[in-house]
Amino acid sequence: MIALFGVLGMFALIALHVPIGVSMALVGVAGFASIAGWGPAIQLLASEPAATMANLDLAVVPLFMLMGSLAAIGGLAKDIFATAEALVGHRPGGLAATTIVASAGFGAVCGSSVATTATFGRVALPEMIDRGYGKGISAGTVAAGGTLGIIVPPSSIMILYGVLTEESVLKLFTAAIIPAILSVSLYLVAIAIVARRNPDAMPGSARLPLRDRLRAIGRSWGAITLAVIVLGGIYSGVFTVNEAAAVGVVFALLFALGRGTLNRDSFVAVLSEASVATVMIYVIVFGAMIFSYFVSLSGVSAEIMGIINGLGLPPLGVIFLLVLMYLVLGAFFDEVAAVVVTLPFVLPIILSLGYDPIWWGILNVALIGVGMLTPPIGINVMLLNSMRADIPLAAIYRGILAFFLADCLRIAVLVLFPQVTLWLPSVM
Repeated sequence: MIALFGVLGMFALIALHVPIGVSMALVGVAGFASIAGWGPAIQLLASEPAATMANLDLAVVPLFMLMGSLAAIGGLAKDIFATAEALVGHRPGGLAATTIVASAGFGAVCGSSVATTATFGRVALPEMIDRGYGKGISAGTVAAGGTLGIIVPPSSIMILYGVLTEESVLKLFTAAIIPAILSVSLYLVAIAIVARRNPDAMPGSARLPLRDRLRAIGRSWGAITLAVIVLGGIYSGVFTVNEAAAVGVVFALLFALGRGTLNRDSFVAVLSEASVATVMIYVIVFGAMIFSYFVSLSGVSAEIMGIINGLGLPPLGVIFLLVLMYLVLGAFFDEVAAVVVTLPFVLPIILSLGYDPIWWGILNVALIGVGMLTPPIGINVMLLNSMRADIPLAAIYRGILAFFLADCLRIAVLVLFPQVTLWLPSVM
């Protein structure tokens, strides 16, 4: 009952616009105190943030945030988009395919769904509309492409999941490679089907001469080099994840300086943006850790597992219920909040069913991404609607439908065939 009142209190605080991390910390301390006393609760409040700050795995978060901000200010997103457009933009649906490929590429140096959506809402959305694409399908493509920002490694939410579950961040990055490729491939298939059925909504553009296409590829050398340095360094074992992030920050900084896009004002803006995002994540982690201790002490996880066992559902039936839950949560919360709020309850269930936590981490991230597209409050959809008030919400949701169906197929594959996720980590 204490845990139930705690969860209700947490959601009430969130509804009152108290920051999620603060809400979790307040409820966690109060709940812990009601069970173990105020002395241990205050000690927990003091020790847990200090332990979290000393966690070297979490130190990579501000580095990737800074790298993503520097990459954006350096124009790497525009370079990636221009290159993809030069290669496939002439085909029906080519500009939409360009947006998907470019979003995946930018996700490799950004790691955030919302940031990827906002970036290509400025870079790609006007281009598609100017070329005769329907407004709804254009916005839907950008919103769907934004979800790739968290499934393509390196991903900030995967880092956070690894820290909270004490799983290897490198294993999570490795496990995400094939699901990320699957995500991009299914989106491209969805675009091809829509373009064939309704070519007027996704017209092709003029094919560029070979020389211009090669030049466009050459202009994206910065983005390609940054991705190769960071991801290549991690997977080859040359760098640890932290070292790769640090090297990536230095390269992105030098690139922005070399292009002349970084001045005093923009540098302060970059530092401010990265700092705000980092502080938000750290506060959420503090709150999540404290809340997890309260949930563990309350014994509610065992109660939930008892209820689930009483239902007599097979393991896949339980996973199906969790899938539905995350689709709903993703519509209301951003990716970080949706994971940390539920992890103390859900992870014990996953482990009790005998599933691999690495597999669940990747599936969890994929589910949150899909939830960010679903009504009534898909975060990516709302962001684009705020950026382009001339595009009705209903039109954006219609534009997302093909991508949502592709996502449903992707989730089914990941659930039914765990080796799609687990094979690569097992051989590396």
